[in-house]
Amino acid sequence: MKKLMSALLITIMAIALAACGNGDKAKQSEDKPKTEEKSKDQQEQAKQMEEMQKKMDKQKVDKDKVVAVVNDEELKGEDYNNILTSSQMQLQQMGQDPTTKEASKQIKKQTIDSLVGQTLLMQQADKKGYKASEEEIDKQLDQVKKQYKDEKEFEKAMKEAGFSMKELRTQVAENIKYTNYVEKEIKVDEVTEDEMKKFYDQFASQQGKDQKAPKFEEVKPQIKQQLEQQKKQEKLVQHVEDLKKNAKVDVKI
Repeated sequence: MKKLMSALLITIMAIALAACGNGDKAKQSEDKPKTEEKSKDQQEQAKQMEEMQKKMDKQKVDKDKVVAVVNDEELKGEDYNNILTSSQMQLQQMGQDPTTKEASKQIKKQTIDSLVGQTLLMQQADKKGYKASEEEIDKQLDQVKKQYKDEKEFEKAMKEAGFSMKELRTQVAENIKYTNYVEKEIKVDEVTEDEMKKFYDQFASQQGKDQKAPKFEEVKPQIKQQLEQQKKQEKLVQHVEDLKKNAKVDVKI
């Protein structure tokens, strides 16, 4: 399976952020005496992060291992590991440990389900003839490049991530094809005023005594967007389940 751009961008952005962080640290070290060392708290924190990374790396599989077969298409460990990393990051952002026994089991299922689902959707997109135009690819590449200070910094991040411009264009094209398919094939009902008002009332009722909820009209656009995304996700999950009914899916891990 060709990797979706989300996984690729996570890798590139992580490298870019790490590079920026290292640059800041280097500058700080110039401004401070060389004899100054990290505090014990910083050392302990770094050690904990290193140990956590080792535990998370153990959840990965060999990049060439076949983790599943979907309609005769073999899905490899490399694609599985990309989605796994994304799932681990999401749990960490929610303040949870992705390496506990329960979390590991949850992440494994979530990762394989996501990989199989993406593959089925991409197969359908190919079957229906969805493609990305050169104009669409160039436009999205420009958006990616805007995340960097200049072209030189972008190319450096690409090189460190191990991607060529040709590979990036291919991934961007796949992402556009996937997005176009989902937007055009997955139809959702329009969010109603009653649905937005019900959501708002639930939100307002959860506010503490010292907190005052903003007026409904002030947050209405955000509520509408959130409910639209929720409906889209529900429809997407159902669509994947429908595709599975007529598909051959053999999970190998």
